[in-house]
Amino acid sequence: MTTTTPLPAAPVEIAGMTLPNPYVMAPMTRFRSPGGVPDAEVAAYYRRRAGLGLIVTEGVLVGHPSAGHEPDVPRMTPGAAEDGWRRVTDEVHAAGGRIAAQLWHLGGERRPVDGLAAWTPSGVDPGTRAMTTADLDTVIGAFAESARVAVRAGFDAVELHAAHGYLLDEFLWPHTNRRSDRFGGGPAARAAFPAEVIRAVRAQLPASFPLIVRFSQFKERAHDAAIAATPDELAAILTAFAEAGADVLHASQRRFWEPAFPGSHRNLAGWARHLTGLPSITVGSVGLTREIAHADRLAEGLATGEFDLVALGRILLANPTWPALATTGRLSEIHEYRKSHEEVYF
Repeated sequence: MTTTTPLPAAPVEIAGMTLPNPYVMAPMTRFRSPGGVPDAEVAAYYRRRAGLGLIVTEGVLVGHPSAGHEPDVPRMTPGAAEDGWRRVTDEVHAAGGRIAAQLWHLGGERRPVDGLAAWTPSGVDPGTRAMTTADLDTVIGAFAESARVAVRAGFDAVELHAAHGYLLDEFLWPHTNRRSDRFGGGPAARAAFPAEVIRAVRAQLPASFPLIVRFSQFKERAHDAAIAATPDELAAILTAFAEAGADVLHASQRRFWEPAFPGSHRNLAGWARHLTGLPSITVGSVGLTREIAHADRLAEGLATGEFDLVALGRILLANPTWPALATTGRLSEIHEYRKSHEEVYF
């Protein structure tokens, strides 16, 4: 496409929310919340991106020590963190934006520090241990409490991180889920624990409050991994999510334009929508340069209803107003992504 061709910009109605455009800020960990508490700098960072149809925060750790070890990753807990997030949502709303909190548990990616091994479905990797029934209940309770905090802090939606090899995704992947109880086995059984978390979080949210679930085939450390080898296997997983209370499915791919399965051009978000009827968000290398990759494919997917929203990540680090530039033909003003942008916070 040329720099004079604007992308679609029409408002979108999704899960009871009216969004001014179909573009979403994808979660990106920034390590800017000392002691797990977002401060005024964090609030300003998100406010500058209020022109997105929806902001999804960086991953926010739920309130249990097993969730994560990084001291500068934010948490969603009562007290100081809740107050910090309220400042963030107030700033975003004052700028006319909408914002969702992404709730996160690192699972096996947590470092085994403070005498606590990483909690995982089956303890496959060194430094991890298989979760007991009591552990499962503890994590469900932590997600539920964080959902309550998110509502009190003024968020417009909640997203659960069930992608990229973290805890909820570890239950979905046969390599890391080797359990012999009701939470292990075929695709539907592997989806049972994430579905329990979805159900518990849904119970803490107002009826009109959207619940988004992010999932993926690939893992951060295994790009060729898959939770589902066929559309039928994916249907078993995503149907469990939908029946538990998911309102929107956020389908993470490394490249959004690639088909999810042979024999169909649908990408992962397209299959999510096709299999469940739920609205979906596509993401994956959408905008790293001025010349937006596969822009015709992006416009086609939005126009045909293959997917409903488009998420972007790294391009937003240096371009907080990307939607305004991309939808008005001002692509020449976009700063192309550079690795150094990850060290800058504005």
